[in-house]
Amino acid sequence: MAMSPSSALTGNSVDSRAGKRLIAGLSALSIGPDCAPGLLAYLSELEKWNAAYNLSGIRNAEEIVTRHLLDSLTVLPQVSGRIIDIGSGAGIPGLILAIANPTLTVVTLDSNGKKARFMRHAIRALGLKNAEVFEGRAEDHRPAEHYDFIVSRAFAALGEFLSLTAHLASPAGKWLAMKGKLDSNEQNDLPEGFHIVDVKSLTVPGLDEARHLIVAARA
Repeated sequence: MAMSPSSALTGNSVDSRAGKRLIAGLSALSIGPDCAPGLLAYLSELEKWNAAYNLSGIRNAEEIVTRHLLDSLTVLPQVSGRIIDIGSGAGIPGLILAIANPTLTVVTLDSNGKKARFMRHAIRALGLKNAEVFEGRAEDHRPAEHYDFIVSRAFAALGEFLSLTAHLASPAGKWLAMKGKLDSNEQNDLPEGFHIVDVKSLTVPGLDEARHLIVAARA
């Protein structure tokens, strides 16, 4: 059963400091507040599991909002259709994108068992109908239907990311690599048959650090 906004906001979560930071960040990113309850519910589940399983090195709820939730949401305008998040970890950015846009079909992929278990738990707890988990390596995933967008956040060097996931994309599919500071050597070391379409500078509300999105496609 999908979680209702009222149940997701038990304890006035939206009035907490983390909740207020999230609402302000959504506004800065021109994202409507309707997804806030689901995002805060995800945050709550992540905090619970983080205490036992160390899914993220960030423990402060406000920092999680900035460095995980809002950071992930900077790419929301770039995706549509079917997407796969490679090396998703705790579902970042895949589950966050799925929560924010129910029209997306999202697969999160990770070979780490405890992280895959958390993602499956989060999908059940939040009642997400548009997300599922593949537990395993990217090269072992053979989907029945290819993906429109292949996303990674701190997964691997750009060239390795493209090589390992080349079989997953539709003919017009694009690769979105979320990066901090840019490395020109990395951008020049692409597998044959790929090219960079665009490099976008991203702004994460409340974070004074470099963030970029490299968009690649087949040549």
